[in-house]
Amino acid sequence: MNTDPKTFLRCIDTACGATYPIDQVLFECDRCGNLLDILYDLTGIDASALKQTFLQRKLSRDPRDLSGVWRFRELIPFLPPEARIISLREGNTPLLPSRTSGEYAGLPLIHFKHQGFNPTGSFKDNGMTAGVSQGAALGRKSIACVSTGNTSASLAAYASYGGMQAVIFIPVGHIAAGKLAQSLDYGALTIQVEANFDGTWQVVRNVLEQAGIYLLNSVNPFRIEGQKTIIIEAMEQLDWEPPDWIVLPGGNLGNTSAFGKGLRELFDLGFLSRMPRLAVIQAEGAAPLHRLLRQAASEGKDPAEMCPPVIADPATLASAIKIGAPVSWKKAVRELAATKGVCEIVSEQEIADAKAVIGRSGIGCEPASAASLAGTRKLVASGVIAPDANVVAVLTGNSLKDTDYTLAYHQGELKFTSGQRTQPIEPRMANQPVVVPPDSAQILTLLRKSLH
Repeated sequence: MNTDPKTFLRCIDTACGATYPIDQVLFECDRCGNLLDILYDLTGIDASALKQTFLQRKLSRDPRDLSGVWRFRELIPFLPPEARIISLREGNTPLLPSRTSGEYAGLPLIHFKHQGFNPTGSFKDNGMTAGVSQGAALGRKSIACVSTGNTSASLAAYASYGGMQAVIFIPVGHIAAGKLAQSLDYGALTIQVEANFDGTWQVVRNVLEQAGIYLLNSVNPFRIEGQKTIIIEAMEQLDWEPPDWIVLPGGNLGNTSAFGKGLRELFDLGFLSRMPRLAVIQAEGAAPLHRLLRQAASEGKDPAEMCPPVIADPATLASAIKIGAPVSWKKAVRELAATKGVCEIVSEQEIADAKAVIGRSGIGCEPASAASLAGTRKLVASGVIAPDANVVAVLTGNSLKDTDYTLAYHQGELKFTSGQRTQPIEPRMANQPVVVPPDSAQILTLLRKSLH
């Protein structure tokens, strides 16, 4: 286990500042209850030299270098050299330029950092390799999470690959079938709880502590360290020339926490000449962070000093961001302040249309991912993002994660229910299949009419 005193856990509340050894299994400060950061002594790092090292490792056969997380290990040095790394070659995800999606957003071009190219199809793999490897270093045999889908799929895969038992708690009726199928296929003990995500989380977290099972939700700071490498890799792909904005969906806000921490560290170490701004996009019916920030602004208060944001019954078809009480809210507030960032909300219609545009760009994504493009479009229209800005939008999951949503949209059957109200989603960009008889003349006529 890593016993380097220069690597430790520290409470995120600067007024508290309590510190703990890196091998202590702790997710909240014992003194004040706030979340924890992992801190390192990174003095002496030569950014220019390390950039070259990162590039050279792309030619290496070392299993660590084949990972888009552990290739950057000098910036996440919490494991001792002898530790076993559990990796499925995660990361290494592309940065895809799109003019079609850019023009839809009101920009000449937009870049998508597509985390759906990960082994289990979402950004969770970047964090899971770090969290599961830490669990193995601690000698844990069982790991668990509460999830609306992507976390459970990722944890199940990495646990099985690492010879550990995965325990998945899923709120009944709040998970896409594709994600549930992954958890089952990877052999996880899958427990469905009759509550939403937040209710399940409140019931389960204390049970796991009593059972001695290692928790791998985003409260786990090692998960955040792995997700931090998404930003490191994106900056490398841009040849370390930072964009103006990085736009991402906001659910439990772990990525917001990770991206901000990564950007701050890269800037402080001299990898970046300036800080990009973060824009967190939430669904209208599941926007506790947006509500908190708006209230704080109207009352002239520091949002970090206010009560935790809670929406008792969050509602959105984008299940991956259907979170009413995000545990990482205070970290997210900190990172938005550090990057002069913003939080915006988008409607179900805006998410659905943006998803269709991303699909027509030949890229595709799960519904929650499309909030990034929908939010970018809204922020450009309002003048927050300049029309000539360089924007990287994060797509968090693969398009096959929720095929029911996609089919329903294109068939004109997608509906959104909130409370007693059901709202149909207009299929503004529907692409319905055409049924024809086995008649060559009719097929030829259809082709001549349809093709440009």
